[in-house]
Amino acid sequence: MVRDPLSDLVSQIKNGYLAGMTHVVMPTSNLRLAVAKVLSEGGYLGKVETVDNQLKIELKYQSKKSAITEIVRVSKPGSRVYKSYKDLQYVLGGMGMQVVSTPKGVITDKKARKLKVGGEVICKVW
Repeated sequence: MVRDPLSDLVSQIKNGYLAGMTHVVMPTSNLRLAVAKVLSEGGYLGKVETVDNQLKIELKYQSKKSAITEIVRVSKPGSRVYKSYKDLQYVLGGMGMQVVSTPKGVITDKKARKLKVGGEVICKVW
């Protein structure tokens, strides 16, 4: 039984890249799907789809190197991290991104600053 589905998503993606897998499969949830779609739109993951209540995420490689150098879970169940749009810092000077859960949905830090909304910082990717 998974107690924190987002930490499971982050670790499965990280382990999939380390193992050189082409895709990872896990049970689906609305939040997992939303985070995976944001990462896919950011160019860090390939195609994201749900098949028979399973979330299938295609891992993206660029000339045999993984598209994600590092993915880190920021907000955890025991220690939630909330930031206003003014406090959202750039990851590696704008080379990476943060995934933020806001009242407008799950979006990137760049879009959160543009919409002037804050929220819970889910993870950082670079």
